[in-house]
Amino acid sequence: MSSDARHVPERTCIACRAVKPKKELVRLVRSACGGVEVDEKGRKTGRGVYLCNNRKCWEVALARGKKDRLAHALRISVAPENREALSEYGKTLPPSEVVAERGIE
Repeated sequence: MSSDARHVPERTCIACRAVKPKKELVRLVRSACGGVEVDEKGRKTGRGVYLCNNRKCWEVALARGKKDRLAHALRISVAPENREALSEYGKTLPPSEVVAERGIE
């Protein structure tokens, strides 16, 4: 590795399990009051998880049922109103074909 190459931090999307540079993902953080919020700058304190910047990954992560990925990753139970607010944010993101190719349900 040359001295010009810089280390690029990578994180894993909790929905599609794709490993991407940290700046390409959106961070969600568990707040001190037990809620979940979008961490635009990636600097808030608390347990955080990452999602791709596309609608499908958000739908998968916010889906309830046997695989409640968001609640499992954050180790909390997400309140319905909090889940709805995150879902509204996710609807503003572009759809993705990549997730469909990976067979994510």
